[in-house]
Amino acid sequence: MKIYKLNATDGAARTGEVATPHGIIRTPAFMPVGTQATVKGMHPEAVRETGADVVLGNTYHLMLRPGAERVAALGGLHKFMNWPHVILTDSGGFQVMSLSAMRKIDENAVTFRSHIDGSTHVLTPERAIEIQTLLGSDIVMQLDECVRLPAERAEVEKAMRLSLRWAERCQRAFAPVRDGRSLFAIVQGGDDVALREESARELNAMDFPGYAIGGLAVGEPQEVMLRMLEVVAPLLPADKPRYLMGVGTPDDLLKAVARGIDMFDCVMPTRNGRHGLAFSRFGPINLKNARHADDPRPFDEESPCAAARTYSRAYLHHLTKTNEMLGAILLTTINIAYYQELMAGARAAIAAKAFASFADGVAAGWAAGDLPTR
Repeated sequence: MKIYKLNATDGAARTGEVATPHGIIRTPAFMPVGTQATVKGMHPEAVRETGADVVLGNTYHLMLRPGAERVAALGGLHKFMNWPHVILTDSGGFQVMSLSAMRKIDENAVTFRSHIDGSTHVLTPERAIEIQTLLGSDIVMQLDECVRLPAERAEVEKAMRLSLRWAERCQRAFAPVRDGRSLFAIVQGGDDVALREESARELNAMDFPGYAIGGLAVGEPQEVMLRMLEVVAPLLPADKPRYLMGVGTPDDLLKAVARGIDMFDCVMPTRNGRHGLAFSRFGPINLKNARHADDPRPFDEESPCAAARTYSRAYLHHLTKTNEMLGAILLTTINIAYYQELMAGARAAIAAKAFASFADGVAAGWAAGDLPTR
């Protein structure tokens, strides 16, 4: 099944469209993370107003609360969270790594102890597909094992091969789904070129509608991540979307776009917004900094985001210092809007064959910002 339309290229950078049952994802695309059926601090309508085409939900967390069967009985995740647009669900593979103290892995499954109440849950590849099908997500991810870097090659290789076998099981489990939804495979292999190449070749042979690159931004330097992208992206089909999971900073995004990546997700804009750090054309700005206490200027009078244009830096500083809920809401909105603005600019620049100059201009703006970055 072909879901990707390539509209233009500029070097390795691409702009295109991913077709799903709930709409088109314009790429390059940043997906706000809505782990538990909500992008923290934002109404769904506000998320859409930033320009987002798609949000991400999480199999592991929604499996625990409120439960996939309950969501299905209530009409599916789109209706449940009042988001009638595209939803991608992560399979829970990241939690295999992040909750390593509370799980065990064997050939058949990951067995978790819930971080909520200690109850035991078994997540097989088949159950991961079943949960995502019940949720009704437009793009479903295979279950994989993600390894934190640095790691021994033997550990990385073992996880990569298990992920390949689980990809086959996920594909078989997903085969009866005939409603336009798509299953993406995940390339693993850590920071090892040969393992990454093998994973990409094996998954290509299985002919998935889309491909993700997982297991990066998990402890390795940026240059290692970029090297892995330079190895993997050219091996993936040019007529299918490429998704870099869990990445990252604005700089990460632009450098990955330059290497042929189409889709991204990361908690960085929402998490940092809740803790007083805003992203902007000036670079990252810490609103907790006392410098902002008497600054009456808008956060950014040129931003397309109303929250950035309307509220003063002094007020945002006050909200952040007093831990007022509105501060987290406004800064999260500003951050998601900036990420969407960045992706829209990248799409336009690629179409105009001017991506390199666009990326250089963005970086120059960060370097010459009129506010301190820390």
